[in-house]
Amino acid sequence: MADRGGIETLLHLLEEAFRGRGIEESNESQALLTNLATVPETSWRALPPRASRSIEAIAVHVGACKVMYADYAFGAGSLQFGTPAVEPWGEGAASPGDVVPWLEQAHETLVGHVAALADDAELDRPRNTNWGEHRPTRWIVAAMITHDAYHAGEINHLRSLLDGDDRWRFVQQGFG
Repeated sequence: MADRGGIETLLHLLEEAFRGRGIEESNESQALLTNLATVPETSWRALPPRASRSIEAIAVHVGACKVMYADYAFGAGSLQFGTPAVEPWGEGAASPGDVVPWLEQAHETLVGHVAALADDAELDRPRNTNWGEHRPTRWIVAAMITHDAYHAGEINHLRSLLDGDDRWRFVQQGFG
């Protein structure tokens, strides 16, 4: 029987960072989709003072990276940023109702590739990146996990700034 403990752990972490659905406990406040779900429509394209990236732009960026990493690490490695196959909308043209299902599909494609790995030995296999370097599979998957978590926090922060309430949530609830 093949050892897949590392693969299963990475699959769990991919889901946790993207959806906030873990095997045992949920960490929804740090997940990408749960942070996107709390963005009011008025905040989707809005910018706080001195900001240059909207929540819309961040969400499309996350999806585009999922598409690119999956294509280069597990597919043909032929896609390019700035094309409709990678970024289906121009700036200011993506609605949350379009972006979220697209993000889910891009995530499922990436997860499907990871789930299809035969055993943990494949996690050390060098794979292509979209910038031309080879990196171990586990590094590529870990980069996608941290990418989701990083941008979930960025979305949370932008949403808080736009709402005029840039405070830690546990302080609001009386825990701090």
